[in-house]
Amino acid sequence: MNHPASSRIRRPEAAPERGTASASPALTLWFSLPADVAKRFRPHMGTVAGKILTEIQGSVPEYAQPLEGQFGAVITRAIEKAVVSCIDSIEDLRAAEDDWVELFREVGRRVFLDGRSLNSLQAAYRVGGRAAWRYISAFGQALRLPAPMLCVTAEAIFAYVDEISSCSVEGYTMAQARAAGTLERRRHRLLELILATPPSSPQTIASMAAAANWPLPDRVTVVALEPRDGHDLEHPAPSVPDDVLLDLEGARPCLVTADPARDLRTLRTEMTGWRAAVGPSVRLADAATSLHWAYRTMDLVRRGIVEDAPITRAGEHLSKLWLLLDEFLLDELTRQALEPLDGLTPKQQVRLGETLLAWLDCDGSTPEIAGRLKIHPQTVRYRLSQLVDLFGNKLSSSSAKFDMQVALRAHRLLGTRPPGEDAS
Repeated sequence: MNHPASSRIRRPEAAPERGTASASPALTLWFSLPADVAKRFRPHMGTVAGKILTEIQGSVPEYAQPLEGQFGAVITRAIEKAVVSCIDSIEDLRAAEDDWVELFREVGRRVFLDGRSLNSLQAAYRVGGRAAWRYISAFGQALRLPAPMLCVTAEAIFAYVDEISSCSVEGYTMAQARAAGTLERRRHRLLELILATPPSSPQTIASMAAAANWPLPDRVTVVALEPRDGHDLEHPAPSVPDDVLLDLEGARPCLVTADPARDLRTLRTEMTGWRAAVGPSVRLADAATSLHWAYRTMDLVRRGIVEDAPITRAGEHLSKLWLLLDEFLLDELTRQALEPLDGLTPKQQVRLGETLLAWLDCDGSTPEIAGRLKIHPQTVRYRLSQLVDLFGNKLSSSSAKFDMQVALRAHRLLGTRPPGEDAS
């Protein structure tokens, strides 16, 4: 017959100071048990570890299959280590080295890296704790341990389950944060490659897209973004779908999407402190071109040429973008097409310029020109006479009239008088 173990429960004050990593609350409870309990239980450690593993596999669906590979090795080692640490700490708290903490963090990291469920792992810990308690309580009753000692043992088991669970949650969270940071860096690099000029090779983009877990679309739309005056740039970035590439911190903030209809709704609701200019839909290889026209559109908004709306689409302002494509060329065109106006005063240039544009737009209809300009028809005829004197045969040339119309429309958009200088 087994002899009852000593019923003395050591005072926790006998343990090392809590400042050491090994003096965890759970192991301190184990240390409060009589040392004789450890000597008697040590031959049973392999058995209880096996029962814990069997119980976990029978109760947690995710662990029902044989545990193989790195994850299986880590779980098996963790169960064995848990049993050894608890029993070792009964005899000597300092013997339970703090490597168990790192081991259970590693379990959490491995769960994340393998794409497993953290909830299933925590369920496994609870199941394992119950299995350990059933075995140890039966063992303690066989030794005729007093009830208070069994209560301490139960408390120690479930306190240890809480501690190892916390370690694994920490390891899982650390791995998740590290992976998120790595993925974010890869997606930022992918965005740079997609918008690079000259374009990156398709192979390079495909490789980085795979590393960034970003599905390659056939076509994309690039949205230029700009914070409005007074907008707090520290405001959290909006939540966007995984297939959207977003950069709010670079020199040219932008968003790349394959589904602009969906994501423009997000911009309206979640980015009220930003203005957005939407480039044309293009092949992925031409994303930099979409960004170029998005920013050209944004420039027209800044200059007041296009209305400052929350979202401005380049496709709705193509003629303006084309007319103002190159202001150097516009000045050259102005000098050639509107040279006859150079000798006039600024006021005369404005009046005759608007009359000439109205004449070109209205196909020479005097009443229509008068209505548009809100002047008397006789005034229109007088100005048209001046234009004939100034331009002569150019007013009969289709190509010359086209150049005049382009130049005059561009200056109307810019708010400048025909020769290309600011009207005063």
